[in-house]
Amino acid sequence: MHKLLLILIILGSSVVKAQELNCDVVVNAQLTGNENVQVFRTLEKQLNEFVNNSRWTSRTYSAQERINCSMVITINGYDSDVFQGTIQVSSSRPVFNSTYETPVYNFNDRDFNFRYLEFQNLIYSPSQFDSNLVSMIAFHIYIILGMDADTFATNGGDEYYQQARTIVGYSQQNNSKGWEPPKGGDQTRSALIDQILSPTFKEFRSVMYSYHRSGLDLMHSNAKNGKTSISQSLSTFKALNSRRPNSFILRVFFDAKSDEIQDIFSDGPSVNITDLVTTLTRIAPMHASKWRAISF
Repeated sequence: MHKLLLILIILGSSVVKAQELNCDVVVNAQLTGNENVQVFRTLEKQLNEFVNNSRWTSRTYSAQERINCSMVITINGYDSDVFQGTIQVSSSRPVFNSTYETPVYNFNDRDFNFRYLEFQNLIYSPSQFDSNLVSMIAFHIYIILGMDADTFATNGGDEYYQQARTIVGYSQQNNSKGWEPPKGGDQTRSALIDQILSPTFKEFRSVMYSYHRSGLDLMHSNAKNGKTSISQSLSTFKALNSRRPNSFILRVFFDAKSDEIQDIFSDGPSVNITDLVTTLTRIAPMHASKWRAISF
């Protein structure tokens, strides 16, 4: 009895202490020619601790619920405490009753420029600017949280997206690239959150839910019905594309999902997707070679 009580206490503690993310943060400085400089290793260690050990929501996550994600920061150049680079952010979530992890977010932020002094404290405030580095990392964390929540509940990511928008608002005062208000055709953090929350692009969030909950999560019980549901879900993008052809948010979706979509419809029970392939070619022409490769 005492051993059982001890196990329950340990398990309970792990639930309380587990944070939201299981994130692998990598700092790649090879392009600088000085990748062995200690500051890069320190930055990587601090960012891993900052991302994985901070509390980003009021929810309690079990260890199994933590969102798997990665951030690969490529440093292109630096001068003293000024760093120029990019960050590739990705996240995934498990598919119900399977060992498969489906990609949810895949974004290459090309305006990842910041100041950093070795061992400086990384402090996140929900309501005020601390540093461009902290703001950029926190912004992508709330996009990860929002998109993950949207795959489990209709508009489930609202509170996280609103926090991402707040970060954009106070970070714009820093006059750094990527935060400025969209001017049309931008692929920036500011443009991303604007399109996620805009009614003009409402199909994006509805597809995030239906694609995962009514499609992928049901494939364990009936693969054909799951594939049909995914096909119907993707077809709703036609309305969005009619209003805003080649929109940024559609590119973000298909950057994460194009390989998966090709795999889903090239294997397993066959469904009639002639119209879907035509639709995909129209709304995501940058992935046309993948759509042509689908066997159906």
